Amino acid sequence: MTTTSPADAEVVREGRPQPRRGMSFRDTGPLIALVVIVGIFAALSPGFRTLSNAQNIMDAAAVLAVVTCGVTFVLMMGSIDLSTPGIMGASAITVALLVANNRNDNELGLLGVALAILVAAGLGCLSGLALVLLKVPSFMTTLGVSAVGLGVATLLFAGVQPNISDGTLSGWAVDRFLGLSTLTWIAVACVLVGWMVQRYTRLGRYAFAIGGAEEVLALSGVNVKPYKVAVFTMAGAFYGLGGVMVTSQLGAGLVQAGRGYDFSAITAAVVGGTLLAGGRGGVLHSTVGVLLVTVLTNGLVLVGVSPYWQGGVQGLIVVAAVAAAVIPQRRRNQVTK
Repeated sequence: MTTTSPADAEVVREGRPQPRRGMSFRDTGPLIALVVIVGIFAALSPGFRTLSNAQNIMDAAAVLAVVTCGVTFVLMMGSIDLSTPGIMGASAITVALLVANNRNDNELGLLGVALAILVAAGLGCLSGLALVLLKVPSFMTTLGVSAVGLGVATLLFAGVQPNISDGTLSGWAVDRFLGLSTLTWIAVACVLVGWMVQRYTRLGRYAFAIGGAEEVLALSGVNVKPYKVAVFTMAGAFYGLGGVMVTSQLGAGLVQAGRGYDFSAITAAVVGGTLLAGGRGGVLHSTVGVLLVTVLTNGLVLVGVSPYWQGGVQGLIVVAAVAAAVIPQRRRNQVTK
């Protein structure tokens, strides 16, 4: 029998592939881009450097950050969710009719907020069930659920706008702690909760695994269908909270409360490093993307760029971000999808 000396064993250990430590450039790239953009706008506009503008940026990013948390988990699975506008609209009208308002005598307060989020979670669950039971592509099922949500919101709207008079809900948009609105602190809490779910729960780990290699996960004996439904349900809850936050900002429930948030949230997630193909990125990545998009919008306004150019600039950044994420994979696989 041959024995291995301590010196030989050390050589063997050094020769083995070691796990990569730290973050790659693709992980740090969006954060570096955020720092660079902040530096550029700070140099170009004195107004950008003010504390009040920093507070405005954080407040402006609040709703988008919450919605993007939900979108991120769906993207991590390799799916697409276009149900955001309908779910947010249904949630906005529901909460406006359940708290103190000008349409009825309801005064459920925070219970009304919880019920509105529950309705949104139910619509998200409907998206997940349609995906796993009907085996229809996610962008089609979620587009249909968005139409259902908008239909429910329109029926509840009934041609009369519900204006809220609930002090607690209205205060979310105006009350401040440490210079930031309550909405911003709610967004911070949602980001932390989303990161903890992603990092420490089976749901978060399986969402990554489904996006990376769903077939392998299924062959290992994991039933992926319940986890897909759970992800869409959780995403719907995030969208519902976003609709409640918009209602707090506007002081009224609107059917179009979620208009444009589907594209904005997907944009922010992709810019932050969450892949459309799934299996890469996460809540913190997407949050950096939210800040990057919000800072870009704020800075372009302050330096006097025409609104007509702003959309074009944001679109170019999205294309560049997607290309930067996809090119390495395409080179490795040598395929073009």
